[in-house]
Amino acid sequence: MLIGICEDDPAIRRVVTRALQSAGHEVLSAHNGGEALRVLGPDSSVDVVVMDVGLPDSDGRDVAQALRSEGQGAPILFLTALGAVHDRIAGFHAGGDDYVSKPFDIKEFLLRVEALGRRGRPVTTPVTGLVLDPAAHAVRAGDNVALLTPTEYRMLAAIASRPGQVARRQAVVAAAWPDGSMVNENTIDSFIRRIRVKLESIDSSVTIETVRGVGFRLT
Repeated sequence: MLIGICEDDPAIRRVVTRALQSAGHEVLSAHNGGEALRVLGPDSSVDVVVMDVGLPDSDGRDVAQALRSEGQGAPILFLTALGAVHDRIAGFHAGGDDYVSKPFDIKEFLLRVEALGRRGRPVTTPVTGLVLDPAAHAVRAGDNVALLTPTEYRMLAAIASRPGQVARRQAVVAAAWPDGSMVNENTIDSFIRRIRVKLESIDSSVTIETVRGVGFRLT
């Protein structure tokens, strides 16, 4: 398999790369979130993405959602020092398929990567007309840029990371707020309105549609 790795620690990246190559896999590496978006997108044909959460330029979970919005359907394994339950839950809500906490056993890591690879790559459709920037918490349409708050970014990313699908309200809330937060309906709708205004400000052809009683999707 071809495994994409985004890990900023050179020692960990080296150990993981050698282990994967010894097991017969090819490796494509990135050192930060910006590079991951350039080299681990859907055109890379990677079978699994291994994504560190604590990247120097962005949160790996935000990068994962940006990759999903571009049509990257490969399973994602988060590799991180954040091992608390709420951190793992946040990773799954960000589109992750598995989660390994540092320090980790390399044999278990290989088994998890290979198990994800056996699932295959689902067919996904990228979001056209929008580019998510996890480092700046921004969204771009052509040459126009709108800055988002972290909450706005994660709400938009949760919707955009499910191209062609309806993102349920619960999934959008889970991606944008810590696990267990009580968020009322008016707050959610207020944030959605603000995001719509920002999309309009960059002349985006994409907007957010409310699917009554279900959630949101990009149209």
